[in-house]
Amino acid sequence: MHLLGSEHIFPSADSASKEGIVAIGGDLDPNRILKAYKNGIFPWFENDDHLVWWSPDPRMVLLPEKLKISKSTKKLLKENFFKVTFNQSFDEVVDSCAKVKRFGQNGTWITNGLKKAYSKLHNMGHAYSVEVWKDYELVGGLYGIDLGDVFCGESMFTKANNASKIGFVHLVKELTKNKYKLIDCQVPSAHLKSLGAEEISRKEFLKYLF
Repeated sequence: MHLLGSEHIFPSADSASKEGIVAIGGDLDPNRILKAYKNGIFPWFENDDHLVWWSPDPRMVLLPEKLKISKSTKKLLKENFFKVTFNQSFDEVVDSCAKVKRFGQNGTWITNGLKKAYSKLHNMGHAYSVEVWKDYELVGGLYGIDLGDVFCGESMFTKANNASKIGFVHLVKELTKNKYKLIDCQVPSAHLKSLGAEEISRKEFLKYLF
């Protein structure tokens, strides 16, 4: 397994272990993180003292044109039940995602170190958020890394039924308008699959980046 040094150099994503681990170590410098995403690699760990970098095979992605919108979601969109904004409360969205209790997980992978790094990436113009509001309360949202024509979704949260789904649909529509090729969803989930996401090979995924 590759141990990262001080330089922002990653081994090929194709060198990942069977589980999808590419490397360990390094630091959370925003430029290192951005370099990782550009090479199909992302950080995922539970302790800032033990950094792990991944590139799973297969990869969960959404082609914008394959977005599935249910009848109930279409109704909510038409009624403007929620208000959706972009990049208005980035840190609050990340913090809310970190607090979500997820099945099979004792803690969160959105550590304090990652929160600070993603906040810096947001200020640098590389990390974006979507906020979903109801009566001036933040009830859902998501955030991720923007690579120009590929959006790497990191996490989402919801405090009201369908809130995160509405935020995701708005994001996909915005990305479609700006001719993005792909949304990287990283690992499989039934929720994302219901929205049209699918699994592709790592080799196929990397073609969208290079």
